Amino acid sequence: MEQLKVTVVVPTYDERENLPVLVGLLAGLDLPGLHVLVVDDDSPDGTGAVADDLAANGPLPLSVLHRREKNGLGRAYVAGILRALDEGADVVVQMDADLSHPAGTIPAMVEVLRTTDAAVVLGSRYVPGGSVADEWKWHRKALSAWANFYVNAILRLRVKDATAGFKAWRAATLRRIDVASVRSNGYAFQVEMNHRVVRRGMRIAEVPIRFDERAEGASKMSFAVQLESAIMPWKLLFKRS
Repeated sequence: MEQLKVTVVVPTYDERENLPVLVGLLAGLDLPGLHVLVVDDDSPDGTGAVADDLAANGPLPLSVLHRREKNGLGRAYVAGILRALDEGADVVVQMDADLSHPAGTIPAMVEVLRTTDAAVVLGSRYVPGGSVADEWKWHRKALSAWANFYVNAILRLRVKDATAGFKAWRAATLRRIDVASVRSNGYAFQVEMNHRVVRRGMRIAEVPIRFDERAEGASKMSFAVQLESAIMPWKLLFKRS
């Protein structure tokens, strides 16, 4: 069986406590050809230096892309994905650094890409077998459910977890949707990426995950990110029209 180069792109901002734990979990996977690319936005807490140390002394191949400004999750992902493609990745995985995404699901996501026609695989909270952290309050669960309903009602994506941030992409898919031209951020970035896949007639697959609460540090969800997430589906719809 051909070995795929799988690059996990991990944007970081003040994640010095979580990053070594995540790298340890990734190193424990039975997945030959696994690489990690940390995209650090000049974290004040020294996450970039921690990442450099992991690159030099860590348990698996890891490289670091240091960015000098913090201008959004989408921009960090685009920079990291383009670097991964330039370095020959066959599969690119999007993954948060806060330990909310289960690293152990990555081999199953890659296997779906290997054995089906799926263009991208989402780690989904809302397909059978998926779940969210017990610590989530009812209003947070309600907001997440509403966001998925809202996005699907406008854009007809026909996926259960339209705002999912844990994804495994074929390199060919990323090139076909022209990831370099994506301009949105936050959850809107996730939605726009899915929309581009669907608009080109490609298939999105979903595998169940348990989405956990972040282990350390603070959420990066700002009002500006929420506002963009509310507006972006309409912008995409009118652009299509």
